[in-house]
Amino acid sequence: MDYPRGTIKELTIYSQELHEDLQLLVYLPANFSPLYKYSLLISQDGRDYFQLGRIGRLADEFLFKKEIENLIIVGVPYKNVEDRRRKYHPEGIQNKQYTRFLAHELAPYLDREFPTIQMGRARALIGDSLGATVSLMTAIQYPHTFGKVIMQSPYVDKQVSDLISGFTEPELLEIYHVIGTQETNVKTTDGKISDFLTPNRELAKQFSARPFSYFYEEFAGNHTWTYWQPDLRRALKMMFCQ
Repeated sequence: MDYPRGTIKELTIYSQELHEDLQLLVYLPANFSPLYKYSLLISQDGRDYFQLGRIGRLADEFLFKKEIENLIIVGVPYKNVEDRRRKYHPEGIQNKQYTRFLAHELAPYLDREFPTIQMGRARALIGDSLGATVSLMTAIQYPHTFGKVIMQSPYVDKQVSDLISGFTEPELLEIYHVIGTQETNVKTTDGKISDFLTPNRELAKQFSARPFSYFYEEFAGNHTWTYWQPDLRRALKMMFCQ
């Protein structure tokens, strides 16, 4: 069935934190109206989620069927592989500035421009691989701004693990976390081969031992959109169910 289609606007925001213009892809539902209030899903790897993940088409279907709450999806595309690593990697030289951009600049900007529900539980971050990592790190540092995280195959290192260990408000966050059982030899952007599965299992133990609202599953697959795209159906429904 062909569902009524939302629109995707392209906007530009200047970031004082990053000293650069960032492009935004903003999905507005087919029946968008300033009279309604909307939850927000902010996507790292923004263009990938719209093109490879087809997240807009999924939202069209779920909104038409009234299976998810009113939702605006904002994609933040990366410029290239180097730009992505600078901003998303825990040791990237712009990582701290990027997380501050998300919390201090992007969220307030979206609240001004659109009729959003201005509460942490109505704002979610999503990403795959390093995009999942920076989404988690941002929510851990700003849990009153972002109350939900969808992580598809995150990169996990000691810095991420330590951040979770030191976090004192787990009841504020709702986390969706998947990893593939074949993600033991992942080629990373620096050309190295990494085992993603083992550290993700350790991360799952960390989350499960604390009062997070937490969903974890391992899928039979590898570190590609072949598996992340179909997983989005469940992720969106679980995090934004009516």
